[in-house]
Amino acid sequence: MIGSMKNKNNLKLIVSASPHLVSGLNTQKIMLYVIIALMPSLAASTWIFGFRAFALTVFCVAACMIFEYVFNLIAKKPQTTKDLSAVVTGILLAFNLPVSLPYWMAAVGCFIAIIIVKQLFGGIGKNLVNPAITARVVLLVSFPAAMTTWQTTRFAGDAVTGATPLGLIKEGLEVPANMDLFLGNVGGSMGEVSALALLIGFAFLLFKKVVSPLIPICYLAVVFFFALAAGEDPLFHLFAGGVMLGALFMATDYVTTPVLPPGQIIFGLGCGFITMAIRVWGAYPEGVSFSILFMNILVPHIDRLCDYIIFRVKAAKRKSKKALMENKGEGIK
Repeated sequence: MIGSMKNKNNLKLIVSASPHLVSGLNTQKIMLYVIIALMPSLAASTWIFGFRAFALTVFCVAACMIFEYVFNLIAKKPQTTKDLSAVVTGILLAFNLPVSLPYWMAAVGCFIAIIIVKQLFGGIGKNLVNPAITARVVLLVSFPAAMTTWQTTRFAGDAVTGATPLGLIKEGLEVPANMDLFLGNVGGSMGEVSALALLIGFAFLLFKKVVSPLIPICYLAVVFFFALAAGEDPLFHLFAGGVMLGALFMATDYVTTPVLPPGQIIFGLGCGFITMAIRVWGAYPEGVSFSILFMNILVPHIDRLCDYIIFRVKAAKRKSKKALMENKGEGIK
């Protein structure tokens, strides 16, 4: 009896902010599902470009894990490498790089993604922008020649490097067939060449209910109809470049995208429009990274706008409607 009284006295009431949801999913499990979903693309890129694609991906994962471990050690923070978020960042960064990129440049990208973008902002869940996307943009600005040297596929004969399909269309040259783009028999970043592999992985995430299809649908719909309105092949723009990788795996990041569905719609539409505006009207052939990065910055404002519209405006309308009904009731009396 005394023992039970002691246990009762030791009980603590933990007060935390809403929502109070219980789910079998945690950060580690979500990240594990994302890693599994990215495996078809890793297998495809290894088959298309050779073993260096696999080696570069492993290197980026290891570098991201080491940077996160060392930072937490120096800062005397709890180790977070077990949540696998650094692994996902490493894979996604590798997928945004040319397979021929020197390892030391990839290490610079990993440092930017993990230390600068993620840890210095407080760690997972507190970064404003997507770490892998930001690292890619910084590498592109810092090392433009290396970041735009694209190794051709193992099926391209004697050619070692070549332009991406988006680069070819900017130069007015003949582009690959849509089926080659869909399957991945083209040059480009490691994770963007096979739309089929990316769709297989995304289907797995949908099956596991890890992501919502709302942002990808809005993103891809804008790309499709923008290309159609511009008189260009919409399937080409869907399958070429980083649209599939960006829409399915980068723009669906929990941390850097809006919380509410209306905000997610705005986010997806904005990403699609900026991507196509750069592709069609800009000098640079690709706009996926810039579009997602720009919309990441706008997410806090989008969330506040949706909060105002959904909660405050609707609450005011309900209050006004209730007052009107009460006035009508008094008039009848």
